[in-house]
Amino acid sequence: MKKTFLFLAAGLLFSISAFADGSCFLVKESNKVLVNEGECKSRHAPNSSFKIALSLMAYNEGIFIDETHPELPFKKGYEDWLEKWKQPHNPSLFMKNSCVWVSQYIVKKLGMPKFQEYVTKFDYGNQDLAGYKDKDNGSKPWISSSLHISPEEQIVFLQKLVDNKLPVSLKAQQMTKNITFIEELPGGWKLYGKTGTGDQWNKERTKQTDLQFGWFVGWVQKGDRAIVFANYVEDKDKQDTYASFRARDAAIARLKEIVSQ
Repeated sequence: MKKTFLFLAAGLLFSISAFADGSCFLVKESNKVLVNEGECKSRHAPNSSFKIALSLMAYNEGIFIDETHPELPFKKGYEDWLEKWKQPHNPSLFMKNSCVWVSQYIVKKLGMPKFQEYVTKFDYGNQDLAGYKDKDNGSKPWISSSLHISPEEQIVFLQKLVDNKLPVSLKAQQMTKNITFIEELPGGWKLYGKTGTGDQWNKERTKQTDLQFGWFVGWVQKGDRAIVFANYVEDKDKQDTYASFRARDAAIARLKEIVSQ
C-alpha cells in the first residue's frame, strides 16, 4: 500500500510540474490509450526526434546501407557545436550522437523535392519545409523552424513504423528500428526512441528565449506487444540540463511502471 501511495504521489507531482503548460505525455498500445496527460494536440518543432524520419528516407534511398555503413567523414564547415560531432559518423553513431550535419547531408543528397515528397507521404505534422530563412535555418526546417508535429501525430507516425506500414521498404523500416534501439528494460521489454531539444520562441516569434522544450518519442516492445509513446516538455523556468534528457528520463520511469503492471 505504501509503495502504491508513493507511486501515485510521484505521478501527481509529475503531472503538476510537467503538464501545467503545453507539455504532454501520451502512451498508446494499438488503439488503446494508456496515458493521455497534458496538451497533446498542439504542434511543435520536432528537432532531433525528426531523425527517425530522416533515417527512413536515408535507408530507402540507399544513402544509408546498414548500421555501420557508410562512414561519413567530418568536414570543415559542418555543424560542430558539440565536440562529439567532430568525427566520422555512421548511421548508428548519427542516431546516438544526434548529429545535425549528418541530417543536413541526408537532405542534400535527397534534394528538396524528394525531401518534401517523403515528408508528405509520411503525413508528418504540418509538412512545412519552408523554414524561417531570415533566421538562418531554412536548410534544417525541423529545428525550431517551420516543420511542426503534435504528440498525437508523433504517435500515429511511430505506430506505422512499428507496424511496418510506412511508404518505404521493409529494410528501411527495420534498419531504422535497429539504430533507434536504446536498451532493454526490466521484464524483457526493449526500448526504442529518440530525443529532441530546442529553445522556445517568444510570443511574437521574433527571437528565441533561454527556455527549452524537449521531446522523447518511441516505443517499447516485447514479443507481439508494442507500446508507443510521446513525451513533450516545455520549461517554465531556465534549466541547466537539456529538456530532452529530462523528457527521456521521466518517460522511461513512467514506462517501467506501465509495463510492470
